[in-house]
Amino acid sequence: MRRRLTIKYYVEPDPAALARRAACHLVEMASEAAEANGRARIAVSGGSTPKAAFQLLADPEQPFRKRMPWEDLELFWVDERTVPPDHPDSNYHMTREALLDHVPLHPQQVHRMEGELDPEVAAARYESELRNTFRLEGAETPRFDLISLGMGDDGHTASLFPHTAAIHEMSHLVTANHVPQKDAWRITLTWPVINQASSVFFLIAGADKAERIHEVFMGPRDPERLPSQLIWPSSGILTLFLDKAAAALLPATNGEGCGVLERER
Repeated sequence: MRRRLTIKYYVEPDPAALARRAACHLVEMASEAAEANGRARIAVSGGSTPKAAFQLLADPEQPFRKRMPWEDLELFWVDERTVPPDHPDSNYHMTREALLDHVPLHPQQVHRMEGELDPEVAAARYESELRNTFRLEGAETPRFDLISLGMGDDGHTASLFPHTAAIHEMSHLVTANHVPQKDAWRITLTWPVINQASSVFFLIAGADKAERIHEVFMGPRDPERLPSQLIWPSSGILTLFLDKAAAALLPATNGEGCGVLERER
């Protein structure tokens, strides 16, 4: 049976407006999940654009902080570098400085990947954390309320890099992935876990991503080379938040800055 995917993309004029759009979306989706389920389980990515959104969420002068249901939020990570939590390259470190140090989240609400450990150990421990937190049994997959993704100029997302073992991993929730291109190990959620989330969105800025965005979302299917194509949510809907430069090669949006692509496989 063929599967359809509706890709909704929203284009903002610049990175600052894009960060505001992302902060608004995070608040809206967390609030909906908290109201429906009593909690909101969100997995976030690293990068400069998420950082700007996190800073808006943490800013007491902005409306987002007051609207976020902090007491019902559980925060997870999509991926992590194999560095200590205080290292400048750590995704957790970025999130802590931009967000966690400034908002009312208790330690038990924050589920970080332990990048300072051996990668295989860290992946196994995070998988156990997910199983315990989501109370999973057997082959069950966690269902996050929202997952935020970025995309590299090589087409990778999370730490699913081109031509690496993690893009073929389907039996684990979390995996350690050796990335020869970076001469490094990464810890990452696997793509079946990402696709099981209730809602998934990409947050991408910059003219250097425009060609790859067009290739990933409009070109032939080649996930070995373009792992972002593995993201095909079970909901049948994928959302993209882009700045004008990143969206330059996509079809023009409507008067509200929104466009729609339909894919099938």
